[in-house]
Amino acid sequence: MSRYPLNLPQDLKREAEEYAQQQGVSLNQFILWSVAEKVGQLKQSLDDPNFPEITYRRGASGVPTPVVRGTRIRVQTLAIATQHWKMSPAEIGADYGLDERIVRSALEFYAAHRAEIDANIVAEQALQDER
Repeated sequence: MSRYPLNLPQDLKREAEEYAQQQGVSLNQFILWSVAEKVGQLKQSLDDPNFPEITYRRGASGVPTPVVRGTRIRVQTLAIATQHWKMSPAEIGADYGLDERIVRSALEFYAAHRAEIDANIVAEQALQDER
């Protein structure tokens, strides 16, 4: 492993420390994880540049799933909240601790990638029905 000196703006460092503490890891581990995640995303080129708030994360099944960047909140969860629970973007934002603008962007992403996300929803429902 090689060393690399890193200068961070104070606000970014403070936020990174908070997220590291929430994850139960050191700041160094969090930064390593963050850089590895970003490099992996760039290598996969799954992200849609029209939606910078959304990224893909591979779950236990290995299937890439779109999530709100910096969270584990899946886009499909927000779509379900809108469609099935009839929640507004403001209500979703309040419930999930997200800015309403981010929720709206995630729902726009859903509209643009509806077939992919709906297929994930159907597959998960089928697994639940089997149980």
